Amino acid sequence: MLDFRFPTAMQMVFSVALAEKSGQRCTSAILAASLEANPSFIRKLMVPLTHHGIIVSTLGRTGSIRLGRTAESITLRDIYTSVIEDKRLWASRPEGSAKCLVSANACSYFKSVVYEAEEASMAVLARYSVADALVEFERNGSYSCSKASAALMGK
Repeated sequence: MLDFRFPTAMQMVFSVALAEKSGQRCTSAILAASLEANPSFIRKLMVPLTHHGIIVSTLGRTGSIRLGRTAESITLRDIYTSVIEDKRLWASRPEGSAKCLVSANACSYFKSVVYEAEEASMAVLARYSVADALVEFERNGSYSCSKASAALMGK
């Protein structure tokens, strides 16, 4: 089963950062609509993002979501570890009895290779910040998210 928590949370944080940068209000309803996601899924992802200080949410009629710290200081690794927690990228088979050379060693070999691959993946995610993403979007983008947000808010 595919896990959409990280890419959805990443888009949420990017959207919050862009709204904040452009002086617009951002809410869970706006995020759900713009990401075409279930509002309860968005609110569920907000819990760990808030807990880890990536976003801050205020309640009430004029409530909004904003970044919990600067876009430069939030890395993709921060977002990933916030919503995925300690779930491994790859799971090894359960260790069975050692009936041959392969069954006696395959599990530990797999775990060591996977550990190295996961550490490399986390290092890559740590190199990119939310601010980096916004710069890249502005460089490559031809669609204005401000216009999209305005359309969602009925302006």
